[in-house]
Amino acid sequence: MIINKILLLKLAFCSALILLAFNNKHEQKVWRTTSKPGQLKDSIPTGTLINSGLDAEKIKNLTKLIQTDSIPNIHSLLIEKDGKLVYEQYFAGNDEVWGQKLGYVNHSVNDLHDVRSISKSVVSACIGIAIDQKLIKDIDQPVFSFFPEYSKYNTHGKKNITIRHLLTMSSGLNWDEENKDESKNCESIMERSANPIDFILSRPLAATPGTIWNYNSGGTLLLAAIIKKVSGENIDEFATKNLFIPLQISNHQWVKMDGGDPAAASGLRLRSRDLLKFGMLYLNHGVYGQSQILPSKWVDSTCVNAIKRPAEEGPGGYGYQFWIDKVHIKGKDLEAVAAKGNGGQRIFILSTYHMIVVITAGNYGKSLRNDSQALFVKYIIPAIQ
Repeated sequence: MIINKILLLKLAFCSALILLAFNNKHEQKVWRTTSKPGQLKDSIPTGTLINSGLDAEKIKNLTKLIQTDSIPNIHSLLIEKDGKLVYEQYFAGNDEVWGQKLGYVNHSVNDLHDVRSISKSVVSACIGIAIDQKLIKDIDQPVFSFFPEYSKYNTHGKKNITIRHLLTMSSGLNWDEENKDESKNCESIMERSANPIDFILSRPLAATPGTIWNYNSGGTLLLAAIIKKVSGENIDEFATKNLFIPLQISNHQWVKMDGGDPAAASGLRLRSRDLLKFGMLYLNHGVYGQSQILPSKWVDSTCVNAIKRPAEEGPGGYGYQFWIDKVHIKGKDLEAVAAKGNGGQRIFILSTYHMIVVITAGNYGKSLRNDSQALFVKYIIPAIQ
């Protein structure tokens, strides 16, 4: 289902009025180390944390920190271990729908949540599916081969930009998403543009493609545009048919940009359990239930460190629209594959420990010391026994 920005504004306004009646305090739900997530009709097996091999007391203390806002504005935390969902909690906090404030929300299992740039990882999965369906030859196809109508921009080495470079955020295009001035922020300009493809492809080349990592939501939008070129379907339609339905994800939204196209890089809204399903797909080499939804080779390629990130982005690298983080566990340096979104949206995949952690939060546009990344590193990882 797609919702436009006008409808979002109306929904946000109505929701805010309703939510004013609620007290701005977390519901202090009693959680015990023997608590078991509900067994729903979504094919996700459940178990108890105390039998998972994790330190249940550490997770209990973490729950208290979230409830008291010592770790601020966390909306959900799910932990899957050895194929079972062993921890699932939802919390209250301020929230938004793609920048439109909703006020204070008591989140629950059936609520959709902005996943922001986790949308990028979903687009990446769709590229893998399109290749498997032979709609795309491979990721080394030149980007401009899909956009002959923009050949006037195919100059000064830009002919060498491939799908691989878009996936790994190494296209070399001059792109700035850090600028606080929206009139100069490339992502903001793209989202407001009547022709975002023209804006992206017209950007000058700042580096040789494939050499430098630079965060670029425009590359993701180009990937979605390529999906439309080869399939005739917008990214939301293609994802629904080829990814969401096979994953038994029936409730989802993809917000549109001003020009009418889905915001491929940041507009997806999903339930936390459905984020877990997406993580399970990668942990299990493309298999969900009994179905091979993604090619196993695609998953393996996605989760490899393809390019090093700058030091200020933290230790690790980047795969195909997934972050490859270095983490220290029990005296060893390991890699955690992660899908990340603004505000604290996270899917962490630790294949060595057969473990997935899902976090949603409402800290959009904020830089916090005790954020979702810190929650995982400081509190979840030390609970691994």
